[in-house]
Amino acid sequence: AKWSRRACSWRKPLLLFVSAIIVGLLLLLWSADRFVEGAASVAKHLGMSPLIIGMIIVGFGTSAPEMVVSALASVQGNPGLALGNAYGSNITNIALILGITALISPIAVHSSILRKELPILTAVTAFAVALLLDNNLSRLDAALLLVVFAILLFWTFKQSKTEKTDSLATDVEAELSERSMPPGRATLWLVVGLLFLIASSRLLVWGAVGIATDLGVSDLIIGLTVVAVGTSLPELASSVIAARKGEHDLALGNVLGSNLFNTLVVVGIAGSIHPISIESAVLQRDLPVMGLLTISLFAIGFGFRGPGRVNRVEGSILLLAYIGYTAYLILSVIGG
Repeated sequence: AKWSRRACSWRKPLLLFVSAIIVGLLLLLWSADRFVEGAASVAKHLGMSPLIIGMIIVGFGTSAPEMVVSALASVQGNPGLALGNAYGSNITNIALILGITALISPIAVHSSILRKELPILTAVTAFAVALLLDNNLSRLDAALLLVVFAILLFWTFKQSKTEKTDSLATDVEAELSERSMPPGRATLWLVVGLLFLIASSRLLVWGAVGIATDLGVSDLIIGLTVVAVGTSLPELASSVIAARKGEHDLALGNVLGSNLFNTLVVVGIAGSIHPISIESAVLQRDLPVMGLLTISLFAIGFGFRGPGRVNRVEGSILLLAYIGYTAYLILSVIGG
């Protein structure tokens, strides 16, 4: 009887934490979608070009969940959750999201902007990994990441003036026309989306930390799996919808923009709030996987002999890589 009472008392908080994660994820998906739609429409009414909206506003919007979740985790003293969310989202974006998207509709890369972003993402990933080789993300390291993002932001604005006919701009313009809304409504959704984004992120972080504590699992593992997939749901939804419409450049652009934002801004903000000691597992397991996936995406998406393309075979390989990586994480928890 005593054992039964203990089991029940253990299950209650665990069920509460699981419920918090589920509700948090559902609210996160809804609020991120409202936030992106509102932000894109406000940007259009302010006269921003479709290319800027596609490269910055949409990329920022779909990465807003990662940014808020990682910032909150860092403030609350859970750096493993902050890093796991950022790098786990990058792995999820390439392996799971692009894998699923390519299986639904092979992704043809026509945009010259995206062909330039592929090597940039590879270089940025290498730079971020180099900063962490001393097993520490200091405030100086975080500042360097944010400075690199500022440079890329400047480059993006220059590209928007010289590449006005890019196919990515065409895809974004089509989406903006389809989802156009008056300025007042756009501003309302922007504010409401942001408020619910913050609230749902707090709920998600609370549930994730609670589960990690109750089960004795590293918050890094929770960040790399449950939280990373959850915060990547906006990218999954937007990439799949874009691919089904034949807007392939937008589907890939969502992932590239999100990964650049995660690597530079999400980690940069988290490290600025609280310096982070890097677990050896991150250097030995997670960063190599993220690096290999980024190099693979560059190799298959750049198109050295013509337009780049992520076909169904390559999408299947990416998806299998994600399944293998996740299975390894789960086995490491069980074995540990």
